[in-house]
Amino acid sequence: MRPAGMNAADLLVESLEVEGVEYVFGLPGEELEEILFSLRDSTIEFVPVRHEQGAAFMADVHGRLTGDAGVCLSTLGPGATNLLTGVADAHLDKSPVVAITGQGGLERLHKESHQNLDVVNLFAPITKWNTRISDPEIVNESVRKAFKLAEHEKPGATHLEFPEDVAATDTDHRPLPPRNRVRRPSPDGKAIERAAALLADADRPIVLAGNGGIRTRSSERLRSFVAETDIPVVATYMGKGAVSDADDHSLLTLDSGADGQAASAIDRADVVLAVGYDIAEHDPENWNPHQEKRIIHLDFEPAEVYAHYNPQVEVVADVSAGLRAIQRTDTTIETDTDWYADLRESIVADVTRHPDPDEGFSIRRTLPLLRDAMADEDVLVSDTGNHKMAIAQNFPTDEPNTCIISNGLATMGIAVPGAVAADLAVDSNVVAATGDGGFLMNAAEIETATRLGCGFTILLFTDDDYGLISAKQEDHRGEHTGTALTNPDFVTFAESFGIDAYRPESWDELGETLETVVPGDEMSLVEVPVE
Repeated sequence: MRPAGMNAADLLVESLEVEGVEYVFGLPGEELEEILFSLRDSTIEFVPVRHEQGAAFMADVHGRLTGDAGVCLSTLGPGATNLLTGVADAHLDKSPVVAITGQGGLERLHKESHQNLDVVNLFAPITKWNTRISDPEIVNESVRKAFKLAEHEKPGATHLEFPEDVAATDTDHRPLPPRNRVRRPSPDGKAIERAAALLADADRPIVLAGNGGIRTRSSERLRSFVAETDIPVVATYMGKGAVSDADDHSLLTLDSGADGQAASAIDRADVVLAVGYDIAEHDPENWNPHQEKRIIHLDFEPAEVYAHYNPQVEVVADVSAGLRAIQRTDTTIETDTDWYADLRESIVADVTRHPDPDEGFSIRRTLPLLRDAMADEDVLVSDTGNHKMAIAQNFPTDEPNTCIISNGLATMGIAVPGAVAADLAVDSNVVAATGDGGFLMNAAEIETATRLGCGFTILLFTDDDYGLISAKQEDHRGEHTGTALTNPDFVTFAESFGIDAYRPESWDELGETLETVVPGDEMSLVEVPVE
């Protein structure tokens, strides 16, 4: 606790301490001087990063993995605009984040001045709430509100702007103590009865597990629910692990199976129970193109209005409580597993097939080797690109929040900074899967990782191209343009940071390398050149 007579920056930092914040990820700036020195004298570790986007991604992944808001910090102007992508990612991926930006003194904000932008309005579309702290007397309330709203279902980003003259002003206020998180009302009884009746009447019901299904209690209850009812589960990319892919009820994700077996299952289903599903992460037009599906929406908030997602029943409540209420009705819900068992068998055979020795390197066939090298509780952080699609569709995931995919905003550049945050947040091993396009966007954060003593593996797929865009252009036009890249020697590049680097030349060598480095405690990079 700081002595009486502290200034507003001290109060802000003490309020962060009261919220339980361990790390603040950010870049120093002149307007942050008061905050930085307050952080130095606190229990919170300030983590200087190499780019503000990296700081926001670190806060984003910290929030997703822990459920507690990650905190990122930048100065005004370009520092604040550099945070935007990572904060927007947290907003659409429903990850709790509190972003703090410095600002010039209040006396110059009414006019054009050096590096002055209307940051509060810039952040308004990508946050649940944001404000300028214009008076030291409102610091404690502002911080408490930012954390309360960021962590309240559905989680998301909030933002505080802190002018430098306000930060330096004395105050005798104290932090507001956090309370238990706001509890949602019990599920509506009539909605529960209607949902149970729809499921009982269905011949081929299916669960669509979304981002909201991977919260710990939601996942535990969902696993109990499918075990009791034998209803199969197909996940969105961000719902991977809600139900273990080792479970016979799992059909992996919406796009899994070499011949679209998961899509076939949801196409054949006559009732879809959408659990914690965000339409931003997977357009329902893809699985309900004719708008004929009977849908039960079970989520923390009402369904978005969309012609292809127009539920017959909406259960708006805590997801775990809603599933439990359906289980406790007098309605018997039983499903014949025959209608999807062959689809499950085909999907599993496809995703677990190891490469042939004479087969060229590919992302898909690397994934069984990676899965062999990772324990169930290890965390994979995926960048965006061809590898993200392959991981989403073909990487079996057994525990919630162990396969981190950005699919609301679908952001390139998240893997390496995200892995830094994951390594700090969990005791398990961490792998950052990335492509040569996304990797070089934030590769400088390797220095942050080594400075912090992190130990994780970077699995780098290289094809000298923005491969996902090339593939889409080829599908549309039979040719591609504007996507070719040139790259440095990535092994030498990685070694320049003082980390081990490998470029295996055979499948056996790749498998042995992953088995060695993934469980290790050191930073490493493994390059896999793919066709």
